[in-house]
Amino acid sequence: MTPDELEAARGRVLPDVVAGGLRVLFCGINPGLLSAATGHHFARPGNRFWPVLHLSGFTPRLLAPSEQEELLTYRLGITNVVARATARADELSAEEFREGGRLLTAKVERLRPQWLAVVGITAYRTAFQEPKAVVGPQERTIGATRIWALPNPSGLNAHWTAASMAEEFARLREAAEAP
Repeated sequence: MTPDELEAARGRVLPDVVAGGLRVLFCGINPGLLSAATGHHFARPGNRFWPVLHLSGFTPRLLAPSEQEELLTYRLGITNVVARATARADELSAEEFREGGRLLTAKVERLRPQWLAVVGITAYRTAFQEPKAVVGPQERTIGATRIWALPNPSGLNAHWTAASMAEEFARLREAAEAP
């Protein structure tokens, strides 16, 4: 993909991978330019979302971003806090995150997944105005939907290894499988 093709994807909106009856609706911060250009969530090769999803037991094999629709067969989905694509999350304003939180709440009320998993604790804190939130299950719910804040799987997040992220994702998987 050329730099011009990536730049042309700026501001695009990536369609959600959603359905009713999901166990977990994963929610990214916003699409990156490569994701918007390809039409696939978490498409950047250094992003650890797909490997961590597999390592944590959510999927029986490592899925490629181009296989994102297969998530629906596992009752998993993907959306974003902010819909528009940017090169970096720091290009988004706090107001965009708050508005994204309002729109996300309405989406969750409509789809009613068992869990909403926000991948990125800072995105969760800003979108839901909970500055002291930590990674893990949250007190807040949206109707009957529970919320879990997960670490950001970006390759730039050096605080979490793929293995430690997979452990946290697995904690969510176990909660989502509990009766």
